[in-house]
Amino acid sequence: MFTEKFTTLDITLDKINKTEAVIKISLKEADYQSAVSQKIRDYSKKANIKGFRPGKVPEGMIRKMYGKALLVDEINHMLSHKLTDYLRASDLQFLGEPLPNREKADKINWDAQKDFEFEYSIGFANEFELAIDKKLKIERFTIKIDDQVINETIENLQRQFGEPEIADTVQEKDYVFGEMKSGDGSIDKEIKVDTKELDKGTLKKFRGAKTGDQLTIDPKEFYKNPNQLKYQLGLMDEEFKKLKGKLTYTIKGIQRSKEVPVNQDFFDKTFGPGAVDSLEAFRAKVKDEVSKSYVREEEQYFHYKLRELLLEKAKIELPKEFLKRWLKETNEEMSDEILTKEFDSYARELQWSLIKNKIIKSQNLRLENEEVVNEAKNMIRNQFAASGLLEGFEDQLDAFANNYLQGENGNNYMKVHNQVQQRKVMEYLTREITVKDKEITLEAFRKLD
Repeated sequence: MFTEKFTTLDITLDKINKTEAVIKISLKEADYQSAVSQKIRDYSKKANIKGFRPGKVPEGMIRKMYGKALLVDEINHMLSHKLTDYLRASDLQFLGEPLPNREKADKINWDAQKDFEFEYSIGFANEFELAIDKKLKIERFTIKIDDQVINETIENLQRQFGEPEIADTVQEKDYVFGEMKSGDGSIDKEIKVDTKELDKGTLKKFRGAKTGDQLTIDPKEFYKNPNQLKYQLGLMDEEFKKLKGKLTYTIKGIQRSKEVPVNQDFFDKTFGPGAVDSLEAFRAKVKDEVSKSYVREEEQYFHYKLRELLLEKAKIELPKEFLKRWLKETNEEMSDEILTKEFDSYARELQWSLIKNKIIKSQNLRLENEEVVNEAKNMIRNQFAASGLLEGFEDQLDAFANNYLQGENGNNYMKVHNQVQQRKVMEYLTREITVKDKEITLEAFRKLD
């Protein structure tokens, strides 16, 4: 514990530890009296009180009837402006918003006091340095599209185009519909399971099971890809890692598809009539499409690992107790249970935001409006192209983009802005650090942390 004081006029900041402080604002009668008197004069000209002509109400009567309310209003106005100006001028990286000391505020005697002191708790991030250079090293994985991946993809397509039927018991290659639950009730979600993707041990439990059966499973050994269940349950990485004990999966339905034969009709259903006319061309087309489909997944994983690397190197300390209190006081729906479950993920996002903003400022990666508009146009262009509707719409893209960016009360604009800025940050980092590319199998990629 340590305490430092920095005084600017009538505002004092007392540091109570490395990431928390108390801000004290002192007001004397001379600071507010003139403004309060002016409010009373203005009010007397507008007040409509029985027995007095409009604008002729004595100031003394206004002071007696409304003086305290006008005093409180003016002081709150002054506090808000002084606090905002002080926070903006400070070199500290404040987080959240100042929380008033309500206990002390409740003891104020507005009828008798002339001088006032107000206290606010505040949190801030510690100063951190982060060298972005070639000494930072990271691997970037790409998926090798081998015959096994191509064969699995073709088999999945055969099942996809096959005629579905209801099955009595589970067999390999079936789809199973059911409800996943945890003992403490924190997880309760219906998910679809492709038995082809199950871990060998879990597949043994599913094989032969019937609708209504309840299976006990280990969430960390459910799928061949350990991350797949995490995504299905909507859990963040830290939440999934903390998941303890077994889960139960209750089977509610079993679906089986008869695989369609690999022939020209199958080729046409997959890529359109006449797009390919031989098995060799079909496999080549599948390989190309699969490669494209994994590019985004590869990029997302690389960005995730890059972010984790920087978070580890930066070692940013946060005012955790202050932030928890602030989240609860400013969000009525924030229960202790939700806070406990989600705070670590919130803290990681906040730390990453601090790193990202530091990079944006140091490298001047700020965006022009034109960049945001062009990104929106590209998004819309890709949507039209995927639907085969692009022809004839190019000259209307400006209008479509503007309408989209103005939607959701401007939230769409910020969403696109943040996407472009995030990409710029990642492009900068990729250029400046040492990136070693490594090709691995799909199975190995699925097992990455």
